[in-house]
This record gives sequence, structure tokens and C-alpha cells, in this order.
Amino acid sequence: MGDAAAPAEAERFAIGISFGNSCSSIARISPEGKAEVIANEEGDRQIPSILSYIEGEEYHGTQAKAQLIRNSTNTVAYFRDFLGKEFKSIDPTPCHQSAHPQQKDSTVAFTIRDTESETPNTVTVSEISTRHFKRLRQSASDFLGKDVNAAVITVPTDFTDAQREALVAAAKAAGLDVLQLIHEPVAAVMAYDARPEATVTDKLTVVADFGGTRSDVAVVACRGGMYTILATAHDYELGGASLDQIIIDHFAKEFMKKHKTDPRENARGLAKLKLEGEATRKALSLSSNAQISIESLVDGVDYGSTVNRTRFELLAGKVFAQFTDLIQQVVKKAELDVLDINEVIFSGGVSHTPKLASLVSNIFPETTTVLAPATSTTAINPSELSSRGAAFQASLVQEFEHEDIEQSIHPMVTVTPHLTKAIGVEFTSESGVTFQPLLSAETALPARRIAQYSAPKEGGDVLVRVCEGARDIKVTKPEPKAKEEKPAQDEDDSDFDSEDDEEEETCEIVWKTEKPVAELAVKGVKANGKIEVMVHVNPDLGLQIAVREVGSQNAVRGAVNGSA
Repeated sequence: MGDAAAPAEAERFAIGISFGNSCSSIARISPEGKAEVIANEEGDRQIPSILSYIEGEEYHGTQAKAQLIRNSTNTVAYFRDFLGKEFKSIDPTPCHQSAHPQQKDSTVAFTIRDTESETPNTVTVSEISTRHFKRLRQSASDFLGKDVNAAVITVPTDFTDAQREALVAAAKAAGLDVLQLIHEPVAAVMAYDARPEATVTDKLTVVADFGGTRSDVAVVACRGGMYTILATAHDYELGGASLDQIIIDHFAKEFMKKHKTDPRENARGLAKLKLEGEATRKALSLSSNAQISIESLVDGVDYGSTVNRTRFELLAGKVFAQFTDLIQQVVKKAELDVLDINEVIFSGGVSHTPKLASLVSNIFPETTTVLAPATSTTAINPSELSSRGAAFQASLVQEFEHEDIEQSIHPMVTVTPHLTKAIGVEFTSESGVTFQPLLSAETALPARRIAQYSAPKEGGDVLVRVCEGARDIKVTKPEPKAKEEKPAQDEDDSDFDSEDDEEEETCEIVWKTEKPVAELAVKGVKANGKIEVMVHVNPDLGLQIAVREVGSQNAVRGAVNGSA
């Protein structure tokens, strides 16, 4: 008999996973090429990253979150950021109302009763993460009717190599082949750029990810479909929980006035307030009023109240200021000005808060697009951005071999040289010299750009100067208005004339030439003709330049040697 045929390798079916510290989501690309966020068996698309155990039965997501009130010691929450860390380096604060982190062989673990036995078990954070991934995988498989066995997973920009390795190991133990890990802000930008109607352009994007327990902001340079993170900022104590605490304190003080008891001093009462506080914050993102009703908050006393959005926004003013300060901080860290930013993308569950979007819009000029539910009708649900971006990446790489994927993300490939100065074309006209950027700073090399420019109306010989340029911020102060003599008025009318109606100073980006690179002349250009300029920059900063008259064979080429 002949040799038995080798078993066929299972078909790879990949999804995108956003594994958040508070919530996770899973997404796939539909046959029509659109990203779809997958609901679990309870219909939730935002699945709390929580596991709970009752007499050996495992609860996950929203069902597990409900157990924080009655079964907190056997409920594990907010564990993602502990992955790959030593116990002595973690901050256990978010876990005060759930199973508390324990030390086991220098790593993080939880002591819970996860079996029918009365004796508790100590389960490492890696094992908890594996169980979480198994539930996400099962939900995706049930929804799609296929065995999901691979994934692209998003990670925060501050994840260390040890954390990334621990996450990959946990996912593999759950039966998921991890094709790639991508940064959360890059996934958010991809979710917008991968839409069928989107046009990918060179831009500078701020991705503001406001999560449940932490906030992360990044500046991403998008150049020719390549994404480079220029700067990041993190606040591990600022998130939805900070806003929830404002609501909890408000209701607790109200309760104390009537009943002389602080519900925050009762563990179960505080757990109930936390769940209702979060629900109230979310309700205020959608409507101007929210109602709270808690059965037996403390000592059998039922509690009900209402709060409006205006009151909430006044109480949370300092927390909102922390969010906006974090954004300004990261723009400054990237050595940029708010005028340089082309778009702001809101990501994370807290991004639904209208006041937050309006405050951030006030930081940036009107030309900056703020993509948040409260400011843009085309904004994607901020809670779904990371998983959507991961799903697009999964659809691109799921057919590749592992060696090809590893080769494409190898540092020799991804850590490419970038332009430090913009390269553009300088024009001389009657109004003076103007510089128009063609390749922006931070463009990954090699790169090629082509642009068309109008030639002088009279035509003739046209000199094209390719130069390095730098942007500057021009501040224009309004001219003081001359005081006009006015006839005497009654005292009652004088108040109306004393109002200060002076205009505010304006800021704009202006470009100036720093260093000429090459000059090329195209002769005999027709009147009202157009000139096409092509600039190709090599990794060694060498340039190939071609200039031609559109619709003519009239062209000239040049080259500049690189510095490498």
C-alpha cells in the first residue's frame, strides 16, 4: 500500500480583535469588502473584558460584569495591562472592586473559585487572557458559522516586547494563530482609510483613544498609505472611570443628604453605584437627561434620581480639561502646531461624550476635521475603530505565509528612512516667491509624487526650482481701530458702546524655501499651459526629477546624488 496522504492544513480564517482593558470587540471583512463588528451570543458588540465564575460555571462579558456586585471576589476584570508584567511593577487600583491581583512566581495571578470545589485556585493573568480569547473566538465562530483560527490583534503603543510575547502566547493557547500585532492608533486610522469611499492622502492625524480606565493619544503621519507614529502620550488614571466617579460622587452626596449614610462606604452599594454611574454617563452622551434607579442601595433603601447633561458637564470640567491637555501635550511632543494637524480621530468608548468632542474642536482650526459622533455624521463608532482596522489588516495578510508576514514587518523593512524636511516646488511671480510642498516631512522613503502646476499665462521658458522647505506659523494681529469722536450720550446708552469688539489675532501656516535642490527649465511652453513635476526620492536621499509640459513631448530630467 502507498503512504498515507499527509493531513491537509486547516484553512485559515482570520478576524480582527481589539483586546481592551475594559472592553474587547471582534470584526471581520464582509464579502462586499466592508468591516463588520461581530456580536456575541448576547448581542453585544462591545464585550466587557471580564470573566466570572459561579460554582464552576464561567460567565463572560456583560453577564460577568453584572457579577461585580454579588460575586466580586470570583470576577476578574481589567487584566489586560498586567500581561507580561512582573507583579511588583503593576498598579492594582482598577481591580479594587473585583478579584485582586496576587503574586505567583513574580507574575500576576488571581485567586478565584473557578471550579465546583470549595477550594480556590490561583490562575495566572496569561491563563485568564487565554480563556477570554477562547470566548471571543467561539463568539466569532458561532456568528460566522466557520472555525475562526487566526487573528490580527491590536495593542497599545506602550506595550513592551514582553507584553507582546505574552499576548501572542495567550492567544495561541486559545487556538488563534496570531498573524500580526498592530498599534491601536494605526488600526483606527486604517478603519477610516480602508472605507470604499475614502481617498488616501498625505495627512497628520491625532488619534485620541479615551478608554474605560486609561487614555492614549498619538500623532500619526500618513504618507502614501504608510503610517508612522511620531509621538504618543498616556494617562493611566484618566478614562471613563474618572467621569463615572464624578457621577458616583454626585449621587452619593445626594443620598447622604436624605439618609445620612455614605453608600460608597458599603462594598455592594459602591459596586451598584459604579455600574449605574457608567450607565448614566453613557445615557448622557445620547440625551440631555438621565435617570438612575437602584434597588436596595444601602440598608434596604431604594434610591432614584435624575441628572442633566449641563450639570454633569459642569461637575466634570476638570476631567475634560485633562483630556484636552493630553492632546495638546502630544502635539507639542511631536514638535508640531495644532495648525499642522489635518484630522483628529476619536477612539474608545468615552469618545461618545459630546462635550469632549466640542472642547477638542475648539483647540484646532476649522480646517481640521474632527471625527467624533458629536461633530461628524460620517464618523465611525469610536468603540469599533480598532477591531475594524485589525479586520482590514487580517483580510490583507491571511493568505500570506508566516515567513512573508514576518519579513514584511522586519525592522529592516519597517524602520525606513524618512524625510526630515518637506520637498516642493518654488515659483517666482509678480507677487513674489511661493513654495508649494510636494513631499511632506516624515514621508517614508523611497517615495514618489507627481503634481501639475499652471504655467505663466504668456507661456515661454519656465524655470522650475525643486527645494527643501520649512513651515512657519504666521501670527497676524488686528490693527487697532481708530477711536471716533462720538456725540454725548445718555449714561444708560454708554454701556452698549463699551463692549470690546476687537478681532482676535489669526494664525496660518506659511512655507519658506530653505535649500535649493535642483533647477530645471522647460522651454517653449504654450500660453496657459500646465507643467507636470515628478519627484522620486531614494532611501539614500538621492532624487530623480522629471519636468514636462502636459500634452507635449517637451520634457527635461535631472538627478541629484544622495548623501548615503
